[in-house]
Amino acid sequence: MSKIKDRRAVEQVSDRREFMVKSASAAAVVASSAALSACGDALEKPAEYRYGVASGDPLADRVIIWTHAKTIESNQNVTLTYEVATDSAFASIIKTGVCGTSAESGYTTKVDVTGLTAGTTYYYRFLDTIRTSSPVGITRTLPKSDVTSVKFAVFSCSLYSQGYFNAYDAAAKSDAQYAIHLGDYIYEYGSSPTGYGNADAVTLGRVTAPANDIVSLDDYRTRYATYRSDANLQALHARMPLIAVWDDHEFTNNAYVTGAENHNATTQGDWNVRKANASRAYHEWMPIRTDASGNLLKIYRRFDFGSLMTLHMLDTRIEGRTRQYDNYGDADGGVTRYLTALATGTDATQRIISTEQQNWLTDGMKASSATWQILGNQVIMARMALPATVGAAQNAAFASPTAANQAAVQKAISDYLGAKATRFAAGTAALTPAQTALLDPKTNPQIPYNLDAWDGYTTNREAIYTAAKTQGKRLVTLSGDSHNGWFTTLTNAAGEKVGVEFAGSSVTSPGFEAYGLAGLATSLDGTALIPQLGAGIVGKGLGLINDLNYVDTVQRGYMQLTVSATEVKGEFVYVSTIKSRTYTTAIGKTITVPTTGDVKYA
Repeated sequence: MSKIKDRRAVEQVSDRREFMVKSASAAAVVASSAALSACGDALEKPAEYRYGVASGDPLADRVIIWTHAKTIESNQNVTLTYEVATDSAFASIIKTGVCGTSAESGYTTKVDVTGLTAGTTYYYRFLDTIRTSSPVGITRTLPKSDVTSVKFAVFSCSLYSQGYFNAYDAAAKSDAQYAIHLGDYIYEYGSSPTGYGNADAVTLGRVTAPANDIVSLDDYRTRYATYRSDANLQALHARMPLIAVWDDHEFTNNAYVTGAENHNATTQGDWNVRKANASRAYHEWMPIRTDASGNLLKIYRRFDFGSLMTLHMLDTRIEGRTRQYDNYGDADGGVTRYLTALATGTDATQRIISTEQQNWLTDGMKASSATWQILGNQVIMARMALPATVGAAQNAAFASPTAANQAAVQKAISDYLGAKATRFAAGTAALTPAQTALLDPKTNPQIPYNLDAWDGYTTNREAIYTAAKTQGKRLVTLSGDSHNGWFTTLTNAAGEKVGVEFAGSSVTSPGFEAYGLAGLATSLDGTALIPQLGAGIVGKGLGLINDLNYVDTVQRGYMQLTVSATEVKGEFVYVSTIKSRTYTTAIGKTITVPTTGDVKYA
């Protein structure tokens, strides 16, 4: 075979890869010259970059860049050269070096590129020894102290089998500068058609691999490869740097330090081994900077965006969490266990983060002089409690969805909202004895509906609230996990406001609509009372959940967050569908939190 024919074969392979990889910047380029093998008779086989490139954990002077490279039909190590430039044509290369991949790292590689300039956009790529190029990625360092605004795309909960990652595609086409992922980047479940989120997987071509729940290191690596084969996710990674933390599904459902709801030691082995496998694969596949200690389970870390904000990325899942109240199989879902702990004061032993991480957070907030203190957090932090009358009726309807039980739910909701409306419009003197009892927390207590969130770890949460209030900080929490879009006021045990929380909808994972609860939204946030009391009631605590000001229980998407010296603006961006690659986007709600004055809703 001639050298010309061999060279064309290499070029054809690169051409096929170019069509496969959707990049927000430039596609792969194959250099015109290629090195000959030792025998001088054939070209070396080029590397394949099947999963694109990524960057993450930007600081003012450095950023992590990542790729996966494997030689076609070979398990040999791959030697790579990385290049970082200030232009997409790589005419001005400012950093270059050698790295490589091997079976030991699952053929992934990361480089912490240092010596960069703050607030600067860079282009990067990887090349093998015959100059076969990866896709080109765009990244950016953290801004200088005089930055006026920063824009983020915020994500959580991306279940591959549930639908297409249109939210990632939309964000890649936006003007966001940085991406934040708050967890559940992958899911651990197997591909059984009856499994969670798998009903449409075959039709959509979204069947996950491997077929089983992931447990071994190879399992986790294969699952990451499945997710990262998605063109929209590759486009997002190629377009902007990512700051990410894990939640439970990067390990398994409802995980905590010593176990998980979805871990069976008899069939799945030692929990610590599974944790080690999951964390190793995470660090291999994600553009995250490993802690200096080498501890793969320590991922809480901090990012300073000039004088605007300090972003504290927490680990509320693996690092210090004790077992959830509702994870013991109690008939009442852990409510009695929870109430007993509060009444006896033993809740102090219930932790969602360790004392070490809590001190790191509160000390970091105290030391920061930035305008905003923002927490990147996996689960809802706000108090999300329902009146006991409504919760009891809803539980009865879940257990037996008869027409009578469904009607009882609606009556319980109507009675409670009616009592709130009466008190708001006419004062407590206008309340009937029955309405007074409904609004009295002693006779109708507020019961949290999700003890896996911060509601199940109240002492821990109160300590953070106290620190923020004492320090006089403007606190904003970003949260995921719930699969719905929320905006809440953060209040302490005394009912004092200490901050706000933006919780974004999921990328694909099903929300309340999947459980027949889509219609609850206006009752939860009180907007059902607008026809009666006017639009001015938004944010007045007139819904079933006292601190909830906005919720969307139906749509999937992401959140765009813009931070400036005078305000934080959250835009809830929703995609029209996740069941088709053709979609549109719309902003469902824009909420602006100023440094002074009232929150604005549009």
